[in-house]
Amino acid sequence: MDQRTVLLVAHVGRPDALDAARRAATRLLEAGIALHATEVDAKALLLPDVEVVAADGAASAGCELALVLGGDGTLLRAAELARDPGIPLLGVNLGHVGFLAEAEREELGELVDRVVARDYTVEERMTIDVTVTVEGELVASTWALNEASVEKAARDRMLEVVAEVDGRPLSRWGCDGVVCATPTGSTAYAFSAGGPIVWPEVDALLMIPISAHALFSRPIVVSPRSRLAVEVQSDTPHGVLWVDGRRTWPLPAGARVEVVRGAVPVRLARLHQAPFTDRLVRKFELPVRGWRGAAEHRNDPDTGT
Repeated sequence: MDQRTVLLVAHVGRPDALDAARRAATRLLEAGIALHATEVDAKALLLPDVEVVAADGAASAGCELALVLGGDGTLLRAAELARDPGIPLLGVNLGHVGFLAEAEREELGELVDRVVARDYTVEERMTIDVTVTVEGELVASTWALNEASVEKAARDRMLEVVAEVDGRPLSRWGCDGVVCATPTGSTAYAFSAGGPIVWPEVDALLMIPISAHALFSRPIVVSPRSRLAVEVQSDTPHGVLWVDGRRTWPLPAGARVEVVRGAVPVRLARLHQAPFTDRLVRKFELPVRGWRGAAEHRNDPDTGT
């Protein structure tokens, strides 16, 4: 029988995340499952039976999934290790909202048992590929699960940009920034900027201006085959590109950021088959008391109704 291996990723700055990771690791090792961890995670976990691996796409080579303990930021870090090899991420929320996580801290024991039993499903989430050019020269190429955001770098002045869809100009905005997001990212930065919530099974790209001084500054949702672009104008202070809130590049005047559907998706492991609506209600604690819907769905534990 082939050796089963799991990549362990934890929020090393949170003692509760490290404690949960150690408990999960002990159970997995007892079940004969080998563990990989990056040097940062392994040093924080202090587990002698964990194989230390490089903090790059090779970290998850040979692994069947990545077990992630922390918040959405930790899961986004794990996505950088797991996307290219195509292994799924299974998140335990130890942060605040934890929209990408599949389980809460009190479900850790059940989650580990389900991993041992291989009792989970896998779904794919769309990503975006992002490029930055300056005077026609490619200066950055990256990807995102949630969003790429073009933002002003100076607090005292707006950023002047022209937004473009499919090679045609859409509008010029004096703004704090522009968010280009996936459906998965619609409940992250795009949501905070006033964008729509898009169900994850919808294939689409989103563009949301942030605090734009313009008559037309509505969020837009376009085809996944579209190409979005944001050009930093020559008469404006420089900006900055943030990708998933983790990676950043300076944007001098004249820089152009292009966003298209990603060539490689991110895979998420799922333990529950609850509708996305239930996840939305639970994570945002939406008021649904008084609902009198279909009888078979009343008193649903996932919605608390």
